[in-house]
Amino acid sequence: MNYTTQMDAARKGIVTKEMEIVAKKEQMEIPELLRLMAEGKVIIPANKLHTCIEPNAIGSMLKTKINVNLGTSRDCVDLNKELEKVNDAVKMGAEAIMDLSSFGKTQEFRRKLTHECPAIIGTVPIYDAVVYYHKPLKEITSQEWLDIVKMHAEDGVDFMTIHCGINKNTADRFKDNKRLTNIVSRGGSIIFAWMEMTGNENPYFEHYDEILDICQEYDITLSLGDACRPGCLADASDISQIEELITLGELTRRAWEKNVQVMIEGPGHMPLDQIEANMRIQKTICKGAPFYVLGPLVTDIAPGYDHITAAIGGAIAATYGAAFLCYVTPAEHLRLPDVDDVKEGIIASKIAAHAADIAKGVKGASDWDYAMSTARKKLDWEKMFELSIDPEKARRYRASAKPEKEDTCSMCGNFCAVKNMNRILDGEIVSIYDE
Repeated sequence: MNYTTQMDAARKGIVTKEMEIVAKKEQMEIPELLRLMAEGKVIIPANKLHTCIEPNAIGSMLKTKINVNLGTSRDCVDLNKELEKVNDAVKMGAEAIMDLSSFGKTQEFRRKLTHECPAIIGTVPIYDAVVYYHKPLKEITSQEWLDIVKMHAEDGVDFMTIHCGINKNTADRFKDNKRLTNIVSRGGSIIFAWMEMTGNENPYFEHYDEILDICQEYDITLSLGDACRPGCLADASDISQIEELITLGELTRRAWEKNVQVMIEGPGHMPLDQIEANMRIQKTICKGAPFYVLGPLVTDIAPGYDHITAAIGGAIAATYGAAFLCYVTPAEHLRLPDVDDVKEGIIASKIAAHAADIAKGVKGASDWDYAMSTARKKLDWEKMFELSIDPEKARRYRASAKPEKEDTCSMCGNFCAVKNMNRILDGEIVSIYDE
């Protein structure tokens, strides 16, 4: 193999098997894909050891991809239940699975994913370090934090969230500029606490070159974590968030110098009117590196419905440059999501991604909608079910209130505008009450 990473291959003009698959999916010419990958604007997360992966590319000019977070916690440690969520997510078309496990047999679960799951697999090593060493946080050494990164690489994960943008200077700035909800990132809060207790620099920032060497060896995509993402509308676009983004821009450049693929993680909670500007700022500072956003959640008042608040923000974010949407479930802020929550979160995120793809003119995106509209015009219910983003729910809703006449629904019946227009344009007589 005469290349190290997918980016290195692109820069050398080498077409990998992963690139061939992606180009076909995206209806893109290979030379254009190579150019975008060489510039860092498109990535293909694919660890060399994840041999069962079905490659997908992430970039703002491509179809918007979605990620599904799951994993065990101290209160919910059923690995079989998490695997059920994984399988459902893959069946529903999620391109990536992010394992956020923070309790139990984390390595066993992670290895099972990379040996059996075709989706892109991501992890957050900082969580696993706390589980693995099982000792007080302040006693974990800088080298031990890095060793877990190496372990995850060897386990075959395709991308890792590394919270390297928050350093001692950023932490001091954060303390000087008070926030309403402080740091809401789990990884960010952990590394901030570790720095405060030890007085040491963030090891992910201090030893960034060592992390890049690991990423280069296994072709890990580095997901630069947003430790200072806003946790409420009042904290959106503040000094801590923007200062960290500037640091991430510098770290992106350093990664590209070693041919390491990079994406940038972003907010968070954010008012509608700030989303477009944030996307444009990120693309400028990070030179077009793919942006991976959680939501953004456009209001703070909807626990139980945050899959909706996130889908609203996600559609806007992806329209203006975000490439990768992390789903949010109805359980956000409340509990670990169950199987039904995962499904609701995926559907909401897929709707947001598809809406954005139509808005930004992604090739072929609107074909799906045209086919659905054609089926509706023909009152072809089976075709409508087939084309639905959630066929099972569409079938269940129609079956729950069967109409008197099969060619209509129980809302309109003989008043069905589609049916009556079809008939009148075909020269038939329409007599609604007499039928």
